[in-house]
Amino acid sequence: MSQLPRFWNLGWSNILDWWSNSGVSEQESSPLYSQQELNEALLDHREGQIFLTKAFQVILEEVLFKGTDVKEKVCDWREPGELAALLDLELRENGETQKQLLKRVQDVAKYSVKTSHPRFYNQLFAGVDYHALAGRFLTEALNTSQYTYEVAPVFVLMEEVVLSKLRSLVGWTQGDGIFCPGGTVSNMYAMNLARFRAFPEVKVKGQWALPRLAVFASQESHYSVMKAAAFQGIGTENVFKVNVDDRGCMNPEDLGEKIELAKSQGAVPFFVHATSGTTVKGAFDPLEPIADLCERLGLWLHVDAAWGGSVLLSKKHKHLMKGVERADSVTWNPHKMMLTGLQCSAILLKDTTDLLKHCHCADATYLFQQDKFYDKSLDTGDKSIQCGRKVDCLKLWLMWKAVGSQGLEERVDRAFAHVRYLVEEMKKRQGFQLIWEPEFVNVCFWFIPPSLRGNENSPDYRDKLAKVAPAIKERMMKQGTMMVGYQPHGGLVNFFRMIVISPQVSKQEMTFFLDEIERLGNDL
Repeated sequence: MSQLPRFWNLGWSNILDWWSNSGVSEQESSPLYSQQELNEALLDHREGQIFLTKAFQVILEEVLFKGTDVKEKVCDWREPGELAALLDLELRENGETQKQLLKRVQDVAKYSVKTSHPRFYNQLFAGVDYHALAGRFLTEALNTSQYTYEVAPVFVLMEEVVLSKLRSLVGWTQGDGIFCPGGTVSNMYAMNLARFRAFPEVKVKGQWALPRLAVFASQESHYSVMKAAAFQGIGTENVFKVNVDDRGCMNPEDLGEKIELAKSQGAVPFFVHATSGTTVKGAFDPLEPIADLCERLGLWLHVDAAWGGSVLLSKKHKHLMKGVERADSVTWNPHKMMLTGLQCSAILLKDTTDLLKHCHCADATYLFQQDKFYDKSLDTGDKSIQCGRKVDCLKLWLMWKAVGSQGLEERVDRAFAHVRYLVEEMKKRQGFQLIWEPEFVNVCFWFIPPSLRGNENSPDYRDKLAKVAPAIKERMMKQGTMMVGYQPHGGLVNFFRMIVISPQVSKQEMTFFLDEIERLGNDL
């Protein structure tokens, strides 16, 4: 590694102390560095590029070759103390050699969970699309911020094309939108916009100038609704939870009753949060009757389709979101079922009055000058609550260019087909008990080991069953064979939630999954 300039290792506090105590004027020469050192670049591009090339080879080998090979582990489990020691996480005064740094890169890859592995079913994202990954690499290399046309000309134009395509799938010929850092933030945008439309004075005067507000969401809605209400000062007590049916879908009649209840308590209803693809059950709220109610009462209807939005790509399955075009806003996370990679989330709006900008703009003159030499409407940064904003459109655009709408539709249909196969096979085996028939690609079930079968009426059955999923999960993690999530839900004790979306998955993986659950749990 090349020799660093002498001042590099002094530390900024020492440099500032030296500067303040020295009384050096602009005319005086500084002993801190020589004129020759100032004439030389601090960073050596050639050396950095050699390191990057070698690091990239490690990433290819450890993450993309081994990390997608069924013969390799999904994770190489280590306890926290051991892992911290293996990684040598301490940050020191002096830098390390390239050889040491490449070892760091390899260790990070080795001990991280391989979410692109065909046997990773733990989250609402999985698998890898190599075109999207190329877009992610290119995004990082270009390192720009998506707020003005002058610093991100390609991506300002690209983002609007991608958002327009997503809106067209919702059923809108025009509208607005923006990419956000995750579905939670997209949902927060929707609530904030709904409040601003109903009470524009909130931007200047604040929440104190408003009446008590009421939000409505189903019992199965994402917890981001509660976070948004707390974060925006509306208050979690003002989120009215609407009852659901056995499938987990919102009951429109109870929604009407909850709205009347809120009014009777002196609250002003303004926002209804429906869900297309709930996190655990994968349920889709009935949008048509919900939209009828919202239109009649003048309420903002938001559809959280962060998880389920990708069914709109499929002619066979888009009926699950019938009526979505009647919503005011939609959240959609392509980083989930569409495989763009984390993170990629859009808030889509039917609005054509520039509500997004009016609600969030702060008119920073150092960014959004009004006398620019190009069309200043191309500067989209004031639509966002952020200043710097990561480019999230490139990975989705490049993937879409590669496989087309037809290829994306095939992925959705294939995921549903794998779920049907898995459920059929599950029903043929003893010990697998479906909790409900899946509407989406969430397969929720208990595995009942031989020791508990036939003992459903015993007083300690539920307590023992609750321990099965955590025990199997621990075994699979420590052996590294696969990953699948579990949770309690409502009055139900711990059960598995299997998520099937990766295009790398085949029927063989579905069979292995069932075999492995049996192998890990039969002796419990």
